[in-house]
Amino acid sequence: MTGVKELAYVVYEVSDLADWEHFGVTLLGMQLGDKLDNGFTLRTDGKCHRWVITEGAADDLVRSGYEVESIASLEALVARLRDAGVEVTEGDRELAAARRVDRIFVCADPMGNQIELVTGHADAETPFHSDALLGAFVTGRGGAGHQVLLSKGVSRETYLAFYQDLLGFKISDIIVEELAPGIVADLIFLHCNPRHHTVAFGDMPHPKRTHHFMVEVTDIRDVGTAWDRCLAHGQPFEMTLGMHPNDNMFSFYVKTPSGFAVEYGWGGLLIDDDTWEVKTLDRLNNWGHHPMAAEVSWLQAAIAQESI
Repeated sequence: MTGVKELAYVVYEVSDLADWEHFGVTLLGMQLGDKLDNGFTLRTDGKCHRWVITEGAADDLVRSGYEVESIASLEALVARLRDAGVEVTEGDRELAAARRVDRIFVCADPMGNQIELVTGHADAETPFHSDALLGAFVTGRGGAGHQVLLSKGVSRETYLAFYQDLLGFKISDIIVEELAPGIVADLIFLHCNPRHHTVAFGDMPHPKRTHHFMVEVTDIRDVGTAWDRCLAHGQPFEMTLGMHPNDNMFSFYVKTPSGFAVEYGWGGLLIDDDTWEVKTLDRLNNWGHHPMAAEVSWLQAAIAQESI
């Protein structure tokens, strides 16, 4: 079945553009792309952009851009969505030009997350360069990275019918862990290319649409130097260094200026669909990824709220 091939870019609406430029370029090591009327773009490779940062009050994810292999594949995917009763509209030339794509269609997933289905995501006119990185960001066939979104009470069967049956994602694995009495993290991880997961969905208390976006680097030293930069600049962390049991990612989590997190990692596992077996795991981390003090307080407050 023809489906999406990668997460091409994400669009965030943020309340403080200056803080976000500092966060993305100085702390994470991204390259500033284009200045926009209402924001700017960030690059992590040879593409024109991977993140689009726009000014607004949401402080959250507002669009996810998924690329399809060709115009014919895109039209087939759009037809499949419409046959299933999903409302899909074609973006105009202005939107396509802003996203630097050949063609674009817009729809929403069952949680209400806005999705842009595109083809022809443009390369930048200059090579990628970062003053901060020793290596590079891992993109290529794996796309921009991965994101974890909140299911917001929508059943797993409902959103899998959209992402798996219509968009063509495949299940990588599932993790179910009781974080504290009455608080259970229940996540399912989906892939559309060799990257272990491009999108995951969690049934857990969280105020945003997105829990985090993951960027991966080729040099393990860049995880350490990014940690040091965030620490030196007082950027709040969500979780300490650690490693996941499913994708083997060695990483830490740092809060963005908008309150959701970025996972900064190295060493992610690649999937071979011919040999991969879907498993259900009982823990989120092999070691580390301990919540920082503020996160412990937030979790305690969430537990207290559940008991009321």
